[in-house]
Amino acid sequence: MTEEVRAACRAAVHVMTPEGRLLSGGAAVAFILGEIGHRRVSWIMTRPVIRNLVEWGYRFVARHRRWIGRLVFGKDCRT
Repeated sequence: MTEEVRAACRAAVHVMTPEGRLLSGGAAVAFILGEIGHRRVSWIMTRPVIRNLVEWGYRFVARHRRWIGRLVFGKDCRT
């Protein structure tokens, strides 16, 4: 694994689809939700306006995961 790939993986979740597409961030989360049976939620998350909100929300949570971890779980959620 290159350092560039390692840094990208620290910043966001990544998924390789069966078709070979690489998804990251909110798109990866939407794909995973669809695969585990939440197809309606996944479909909604991929609609044009909602997709932008999902990406913004994903970046917000990723940047503030330590603070959110303390707030929700009472401890740091480090990667």
